Amino acid sequence: MSKAKQLPKRDEVPEQLTWDLTKIFLNEEAFEKSFQALSEELEGAKHVRGTLGQSAEKFLAGIEYVLDIYRKAEVIYVYAHLKNDQDTANTVYQALYARASSLVAQTSEAVSWFEPEVLSLSDKTIWAFFEEDSRLVMYRHFIEQILDQRAHVLPAEQEALLAGASEIFGSAGDIFSVMNNADLKFPVVTNEEGQDVQLTHGIYGQLMESTDRDVRKNTFEALYSVYQQFKNTFASTLGTHIKSHNYKAKIRGYSSAREASLSQNHIPEDVYDTLVLVVNQFLPLLHRYVELRKELLGVEELHMYDMYTPLLAEAPIRFTFDEAKQKTLEALNPLGEDYLSVVRKAFDERWIDVAENQGKRSGAYSSGAYDTNPYILLNWHDRLDELYTLVHEMGHSVHSYFTRSNQPYVYGDYSIFLAEIASTTNENILTSHLLETETDPNVRAYILNHYLDGFKGTIFRQTQFAEFEHFIHTEDAAGRPLTSEHLSKFYRELNEKYYGPIVEKDEEIQYEWSRIPHFYYNYYVYQYATGFSAANALAAKIVAKEPNALDNYLTYLKSGSSDFPIEVMNKAGVDMTKPTYIEDAMEVFARRLDELEVLIEKIKN
Repeated sequence: MSKAKQLPKRDEVPEQLTWDLTKIFLNEEAFEKSFQALSEELEGAKHVRGTLGQSAEKFLAGIEYVLDIYRKAEVIYVYAHLKNDQDTANTVYQALYARASSLVAQTSEAVSWFEPEVLSLSDKTIWAFFEEDSRLVMYRHFIEQILDQRAHVLPAEQEALLAGASEIFGSAGDIFSVMNNADLKFPVVTNEEGQDVQLTHGIYGQLMESTDRDVRKNTFEALYSVYQQFKNTFASTLGTHIKSHNYKAKIRGYSSAREASLSQNHIPEDVYDTLVLVVNQFLPLLHRYVELRKELLGVEELHMYDMYTPLLAEAPIRFTFDEAKQKTLEALNPLGEDYLSVVRKAFDERWIDVAENQGKRSGAYSSGAYDTNPYILLNWHDRLDELYTLVHEMGHSVHSYFTRSNQPYVYGDYSIFLAEIASTTNENILTSHLLETETDPNVRAYILNHYLDGFKGTIFRQTQFAEFEHFIHTEDAAGRPLTSEHLSKFYRELNEKYYGPIVEKDEEIQYEWSRIPHFYYNYYVYQYATGFSAANALAAKIVAKEPNALDNYLTYLKSGSSDFPIEVMNKAGVDMTKPTYIEDAMEVFARRLDELEVLIEKIKN
């Protein structure tokens, strides 16, 4: 028998397929020099602390000191984590990463006094400083963001008590994580090859995509048999976690935990409510897609374990990495030469770690600091999905590049609310390009299904999660106990509403709430759905070459955190306080669902 193909060791990967981290530090000696210098610079914090109110000059010096050490710490951390991720088995890089993580923690601790000290000064004092020293002007939005917290900041003694209890407030989430990732033991199940495999979270995801229906069914039932067994424990951890959200919001003077969470980025609560309202109005579209899934799978009954298996065979189109580079440039052409020039830089200057190797971190991401390139990690295989991943991560990296090239360090990053918009806009533009250029019905059907599945999983599913998350917060706030029975009943009804009467009412799905870690994140998931919707709207405008669409989009990419997220998106041409952008996304979904239904009929005939 021939030997299975082995992954190359890190030093066997061709240099042109690796990222060039010498642009951050030429060698380990340069890293150590920077590491030591920052360690010593942290000692200076004690000389800055307590001086902010003395004068405009001291106020400015305090801001610049804090930002400067964070800026240096980020470069050290990024270098260490990239080195570690390229070969996690390398003990030298493991140690490097551990030391860098520790230094970042020390940095945060050294300047933890900064925001409380700013808040201890009166508005009158602070704005007088701005009048006195024009160098402070660039920091106005930065300081305004801190001062916005004033109404919700408690007296120093109470803040100290809250800070001291932070581990206690987070303990329910920690217990869930340990239970979910370490202590739960799942049954052994049989895979497509008839082999017995130990069920894990990762294996579950793979087996739910199996083309063998018995494998999917048995895996689904096996997983949920464990969660059902511990439903009361998970109801207790989730309920306790929600109580901590509601308690902290109440004592800080917020009307709700949702207001407390969304106000951090000045997101109006109407954005959340509008998302849920509009998605509910368009649930018949999801029901249509689910019905098409049932038809294509050829089953008499459609179950929840049928939701993730591919409707079509593996994509009848493949790309090597070199071919994908060219296709990326072709697809993103509507974004203009300024954008494409950055994409070329990413390819030419080795921002991308392409090949899979032994010990390399799995998956894909874009990462970097203000003073580094926005690097991309891939684990390339010659598949269409990998092209989408490349385009997605390139969206993040170009967003970071434009932000850092056009904003000072203080505004050189962007919120999670904005982060996924740039990446999924790229995916939407790629989909439009492929549908314009590919004529093979099988290829087009695969591309359409790829889009529709992504839409289903991001807008419909994440909105379902958002609706459940708001329900559990409001139920607890109203004094109603979050028992496993109460949670499961609502989740079952919610799932039935979203997927419609075509899907069988599988008993197991009512326990899905118990295994979703995002319910411990505090009003986080809705941003996936709003971001994907906004990306659809932006991509459609850009591809259609609407007047000012591209210029507005580039303005968004360059804005960083110089303004609040809603205002940044207004500049991009999308008003996320109105339902229009979600309705526009639904229109694209409907149009592509129409085309897929027609194509399927052609292929069958």
